[in-house]
Amino acid sequence: MRSRSLLSWTTRVTPPQRVGVVTVTFNTGDTLESFLSSVTEASVAPVDVVVVDNASSDVAVARQIAESHGARFVALDGNVGYGAGVGSGFDALAADCDFVLISNPDVTLQPGAIDELLRAALEHPDAGAFGPLILTAEGDIYPSARKLPSLRTGVGHAMFGRVWPSNPWTRSYRAESTVIEARDAGWLSGACLLVRTDAFAAVGGFDKGYFMYFEDVDLGARLTEAGWKNRYVPTSIVTHTGAHSTSQHSHRMDRVHHASAYRYLSRKYSAWYLGPLRFALRVGLRTRSTWTTRKR
Repeated sequence: MRSRSLLSWTTRVTPPQRVGVVTVTFNTGDTLESFLSSVTEASVAPVDVVVVDNASSDVAVARQIAESHGARFVALDGNVGYGAGVGSGFDALAADCDFVLISNPDVTLQPGAIDELLRAALEHPDAGAFGPLILTAEGDIYPSARKLPSLRTGVGHAMFGRVWPSNPWTRSYRAESTVIEARDAGWLSGACLLVRTDAFAAVGGFDKGYFMYFEDVDLGARLTEAGWKNRYVPTSIVTHTGAHSTSQHSHRMDRVHHASAYRYLSRKYSAWYLGPLRFALRVGLRTRSTWTTRKR
């Protein structure tokens, strides 16, 4: 389904509360301009925008773009990862922000996208996170609202998702992800989501132990455990053009992805008697990471 037919669903609303936007850059200055320009049309009210830079080589370019759009710019001394970068952005936001949109800089928001997420937040006070419909650069629907992975589907997807995309575990894991209807999900893609500030703070935000990947899965799980829902809002539409910064270091990102998968699964199944399972997970994921890296 293409964005043009979906845009007819969107009705602009005046946001009743203060909204912040946090994005984290790492050598992505070329996409930041489009993102910040789209933020202006995504809500009828002004938003407080913070751009966090993870020690990019083009930090001067990112700073200039951010400040030209009236955003505050936070330059970190090193690359602390996505979740920790978002945390630094939260710290820099105005204290009275009721909601915060977390987004990659290689995302373009369609007009009214933030307002639609806010509408859902008002209609669902029991939800702590709200995710838009995410389109790829080609206009296809990205699977951004999924179930929390069980042991079987999590292991199967982590082990075979890339090398055997049609495997039964990945198909089960993504079964609901392309259903275009408002619904509750296990977790929402961290590429772009709106969080209720008090809910996000109550669960400690993103776990900084994840450098990249699975921090959004972990957040969805912890929000659920704390009694909050994760709400998919397909009337809010954004386009994600791709992993610009990670593509520059694909081998390293493969290793990071597998390490994050292990962190999530090992913490979910942390009982002492599951030690053999955790050992098998570690060995299997490391083996797969090595094989994938060598293949590339």
